[in-house]
Amino acid sequence: MDLAFLHPLYEHLGPWASVYVDTSRHTADTPHERHLTARALSQELAGQGCDDATCRAVQGALEELEHSSEPHGRAIFARAGEVVLDPPLARAPVRDSAHWAPLPHTAPLLELAGEDPVCVVAYVDRKGAAFELRTALGRQDVGEVSGRQHPVHRTSTADWSERHFQLKVENTWEHNAAEIADALAVCQEETRADLLVLVGDDRERRTVRERLPQRLDDLVVEAPHGTGSRLLDEDVAQARAEHVRQRATRELERFLAAREPGPEGRAGAVEGVPALVEAAREHRIDELLIRPDGPDAHREVWIGEDPDQLAVRRTDLRILGEQHSWPARADDALIRSAVATGASAVSVTPAHPTRDPAGGLGALLRWT
Repeated sequence: MDLAFLHPLYEHLGPWASVYVDTSRHTADTPHERHLTARALSQELAGQGCDDATCRAVQGALEELEHSSEPHGRAIFARAGEVVLDPPLARAPVRDSAHWAPLPHTAPLLELAGEDPVCVVAYVDRKGAAFELRTALGRQDVGEVSGRQHPVHRTSTADWSERHFQLKVENTWEHNAAEIADALAVCQEETRADLLVLVGDDRERRTVRERLPQRLDDLVVEAPHGTGSRLLDEDVAQARAEHVRQRATRELERFLAAREPGPEGRAGAVEGVPALVEAAREHRIDELLIRPDGPDAHREVWIGEDPDQLAVRRTDLRILGEQHSWPARADDALIRSAVATGASAVSVTPAHPTRDPAGGLGALLRWT
């Protein structure tokens, strides 16, 4: 996950209000329910010590969502009576939550707003195709292609003239499949889609797939259910979820390989809070790997005013010359450091649960 959009959260000192709210339910009672949720979360922040102005700002931002049709949810980050950032979520949170702490609680974003594969669904038939762009926030038409229209149907008799007609049918479909593949390749390049889902009969999907550029091989998925099937949306959702899982698995495998010392006896990855804190102070983290429910994610560390001022113990910060310090969650402190140094982060929850970094926190290093 590219963390650059979080920069506004680290331009000012805290404390911060961090709220995650589910907007996936849509009924006649939704506006009233969301009004009650806004009030309850504001009161929860007040109970944690949040100032009145920031509580009002958060409640106002939540009340603006009373009639929202957003499919998943929203995160809200506020301080000093002002909402600083309110990104939409790609997945609904398990529950609504509110946090008041020295740092914004950004770690849940890795799962709720991190990996959102852009997907182009190609509805293919013998006359052409229609392309639809899908993300976690919705869908939109992004083009279509029409091939040769006649002839498109085969006959079943053995007459010579009809065999000749069948040959024309094959030539027409071959031409149309090539045009669809060309247009789909252009669509992928323009939308930077992570996935291409082919929908249609088996032979039609296969013929188009065979004509796509080789560079797209790993992006193509064939949906088992056709247009109009109520299961098609599940096929697309499953393809997107599998893409996220494979991405997390690849990064975890990179981490596991880099964790082993090289010829010089140095590893390209570290795990555990003490080693990560040291790497963060030295700006060596290239990518954070975080399992949000890992035991070390909420472990307390100490932070100063600057992102590279963090330590396992408060006395360590004083030794470094930092006069002001506050306790913070390890995952949030490491994300702040990653944002400041241009590092990325990934949730490894969708990957293999028994091969996670120790304590659920690890990092690939820029240099050893």
